[in-house]
Amino acid sequence: MGPDSWAATLTPRLAQFAVVARHEHVTRAARQLGMPQPTLSRSLARLEEDLGVALFARHGRTLSLTAAGRTFLAAVERALADVDRAAESVRADADPAAGKVAFGFLHTMGSETVPELIRAFRADHPRVRFQLVQNYGEAMIERLRAGDLDLCLTSPVPDAPDLVARRLDEQKLRLVVPEDHPLAARRRIRLAEAAAELFVTLEPGYGLRRITDALCAQAGFSPKIAFEGEDPETLRGLVAAGLGVGLLPPPAVPRPGVVELAVTAPRAVREIGVAWLDGHPDTPPVAAFKRFLLSRRGQLLLHR
Repeated sequence: MGPDSWAATLTPRLAQFAVVARHEHVTRAARQLGMPQPTLSRSLARLEEDLGVALFARHGRTLSLTAAGRTFLAAVERALADVDRAAESVRADADPAAGKVAFGFLHTMGSETVPELIRAFRADHPRVRFQLVQNYGEAMIERLRAGDLDLCLTSPVPDAPDLVARRLDEQKLRLVVPEDHPLAARRRIRLAEAAAELFVTLEPGYGLRRITDALCAQAGFSPKIAFEGEDPETLRGLVAAGLGVGLLPPPAVPRPGVVELAVTAPRAVREIGVAWLDGHPDTPPVAAFKRFLLSRRGQLLLHR
């Protein structure tokens, strides 16, 4: 019966085996590895003992691979090459000048806010690479916890013991109505005046949906939901088609067919913040981008 893990048992000796196989000579291999020849000989003997297979045929001071040794060497060289590539990859990602930042953000930040942030950051860090992930808030938080993301822009600003979050800005929400709606002639509205309307909203689990439900509750009603979706601009299209009203952030580009009303009560805003996993060490490029984001407090959003 073999060990619980062949990798844990054999890994320390695989590079030694590969060097000996290339030289076919223990003394020359020991010289390259910078270790005593007797130590290397014992390591090879132990490797063969653990495997229960002869990897080398001995010819005085020289060696040659057995058939089993040739098979084993091909796999070992692939494994060592994979390790080398993995090491170079993680080192490259941590490079201060040209490393990688895995950055998540809300869909509503993708058309203007995030491209502008990255453009401004790369003015001083032109070679830093970004892995960009658009998603809704809860999904991004889970990816933070899984280690898939370094940082995320999200709303509401999360409050959890395993996360660090900082408020960066706030964005006004507007009641969006069809252009032929009786309320379309207004410029401002109290949210309670829309209590009888059908609403189009994001699906449960989205931060904006939680904010919408909470604001409606503050206004004294529970919204009657006509449609649920995953994208605010799709919801704007549903509003333009006369299928309901929506409480939405401002669009990057004005949408025809709708009128956007300022909400005077309750105060209708969503806070935008940056979050990261508490205690998670930052690579230099992540630390630089985090400092940059924190420096943009109050100046994050192009459309408020």
